[in-house]
Amino acid sequence: MADIPAGATLAVGGFGLCGIPSTLISALLDQGADRLSVVSNNCGVDDWGLGLLLSAGRIAKITSSYVGENKEFARQYLAGELEVELLPQGTLAESLRAGGLGIPAYYTPAGVGTPIAEGKETRVIDGREYLLEPAITADFALVRAAKGDRHGNLVFHASARNFNPVAAMAGRVTVAEVEELVEPGELDPDEVHLPGVFVQRVVLVPEDQRDKRIERRTVTEKKTEQTEQTEQTENGAA
Repeated sequence: MADIPAGATLAVGGFGLCGIPSTLISALLDQGADRLSVVSNNCGVDDWGLGLLLSAGRIAKITSSYVGENKEFARQYLAGELEVELLPQGTLAESLRAGGLGIPAYYTPAGVGTPIAEGKETRVIDGREYLLEPAITADFALVRAAKGDRHGNLVFHASARNFNPVAAMAGRVTVAEVEELVEPGELDPDEVHLPGVFVQRVVLVPEDQRDKRIERRTVTEKKTEQTEQTEQTENGAA
């Protein structure tokens, strides 16, 4: 992390607070790099994830598809302190994937006829209009995986997979934090979600930093015997 300079472009994995590289983000906060351009699905919340870098004034530009959970984000944008580029979520994912595969640009129908299309080339193919979207690459990528080996082969857990693979592919130097580090050969090849060719550095997350915040908790009120009787009576009356 020490070699990430001011003004660097970062591709950061995660979706909301799920699968975010929180340890690497905290390390970057301590490292001090500023004027960062960040490409990520969202910008965390005010006190967690990328929101920590944002609150510290370290992010100059964010390319994202959803920004609705961060009040400081809104404040900085409205005050002209933060440059924002919004993309459809599928476009963001595909642009990162294209960047990782060396595809310079691709056509998509998403965004045609909207402000997203301003200044971009369009083309009609088989009677339908498409928008030419450029690929996205980054100087560095920060991602999180459930398991990895020393060659950089990564395994993600369930929905924490989200934007992590495509973010990792788009980085010229990709740093992965893993919850479990195994020796080469211990991972079943069929288990690997992202091959190590896309990963240059692997960091084991300390046990005391493996907390996983819940962005929004929704619970169902426990039914009592009285409420169940009331519901049965109402259903019977209906």
